[in-house]
Amino acid sequence: MKILLSATLVLGMATSLLTQNKHSLIIKNASSFERKEVVSIPYEKFKNHFGLKDTIFTILDQGTKKPLVFQLEKLGKSIPQNVLIAIQIAPQGKLELAVSADSPPKAVVQTFARYVPERKDDFAWENNVVAFRAYGKALEGTSEDAQGFDFWSKRTDELIINEWYKTGDYHADHGKGLDYYSVGQTLGVGDMALYFDDQIQYSKHYRRYEVLDNGPIRSTFKLIYEPQEINGHGITIEKIVSLDAESQLNKVTLSVKNMNATSTPIVIGLAKRNEQNPNWTINKKANYFAYWEPEQNGNSTGTALLFPTGLTTFIDTPTQFLWKTTVKNNQSLTYYTGAAFNKASKIQSMDAWKEYLQKTAKQIQKPLIISYKK
Repeated sequence: MKILLSATLVLGMATSLLTQNKHSLIIKNASSFERKEVVSIPYEKFKNHFGLKDTIFTILDQGTKKPLVFQLEKLGKSIPQNVLIAIQIAPQGKLELAVSADSPPKAVVQTFARYVPERKDDFAWENNVVAFRAYGKALEGTSEDAQGFDFWSKRTDELIINEWYKTGDYHADHGKGLDYYSVGQTLGVGDMALYFDDQIQYSKHYRRYEVLDNGPIRSTFKLIYEPQEINGHGITIEKIVSLDAESQLNKVTLSVKNMNATSTPIVIGLAKRNEQNPNWTINKKANYFAYWEPEQNGNSTGTALLFPTGLTTFIDTPTQFLWKTTVKNNQSLTYYTGAAFNKASKIQSMDAWKEYLQKTAKQIQKPLIISYKK
C-alpha cells in the first residue's frame, strides 16, 4: 500500500508511541502463504483497548515503527463502526500493532464509488486493480440496455473512473486499460436475477443508491430497487457491495423481500462467450466457480463467483453460467464476485486465477487471528 509520509514524521510518531501507550494488538497468520488484506476490528473494542478519546490516532507496526493505512468504517452511520487496517503479513507470521495519539499521515485513496448521472445513471466503483459499474434507470429501453454488472479492464493502479467518464473514450486502450467486456442480456460479472418456473426474470435497474463508505481502503454502497410484481410475486431487492484495496473480488450482500412467499428463487451468474469448449472450473472444496474467457485482440478476462456457505445448483446455458439458490425474507445472502485482466500483469492465466481464488477462499474460511495485549 502506498503511504505519503516523511522520515521525520515516522520518527516523531515512534517516539510518541513509546511514551503514550503500551497496549498492543496482535495479528497472526496461520496460513502457509503471505496475506495482504484489510482487517476489520470493532471500533468500540479497539477504542476501549487503547483508551482512545477521539478518532484522531495513528496505528504503527511495532516491528518496523512504520504507520499503517487504516480507515474508520461507518457503514452509513454517524459514528465509526469498525477500524479497517491494511496489512501485509508473512506465512505463519505475526504483527504487533500499537497506537499513538498523533494525527495519521495522509494515505493514498485506493477505492472509490460514485453515482454517474452524466452517463445514464451508471453507478461505478473501483480499487487500485479493478473497476465495475451497474446500470441505472436511464439506460432501460435504450439500444445500449444491458442487465448485469460490467467490468472495466484497467491496467493501472490509478483510479480511472472520473477520467474515463470525463473523456468518454474508454473503449480503446490508451495505456491504462479499456472497457471491452460485454454484458448484454446476461448477469455480466456476478449480478443476480429472479428465477421463477425455471426461467430467468430480470428486474428493473436500481432506482436509489447510498454510499456507505468511500475509501481509502474500502468503499461500500447500497443499490435499492423499487418494488416490482414478477410472476405474481411482489419483490423488493437491495444489494450492498463492498470492494477492498488490492482485491479482485467484490463482496455482495443480497436481500430480497417477497410479499407473497417466505423465500424467493434466484440465480447468480457470469456472462458466457460463444465458444465450443469454454475454459471453466468448479472447485467444491473452496466453493468457487471460475471462467477464463477467450482472447480478444490480445485481451483476456477471468471472472469468478465464490460462495462462502457452499455451492448450489449449477445451470449451464448458451449465454451464461448460472448458480441457482433461494433467498429467505429477512435473511441476507453473501457471495463474492469479480474479475481479472491479463494485461494488468497480476493474473495472466486460468491457473493463476484459480490460485488467487484458492487463496482468497482460504482467507475467508480462516480469518487472521486477532488478540489484544495489555
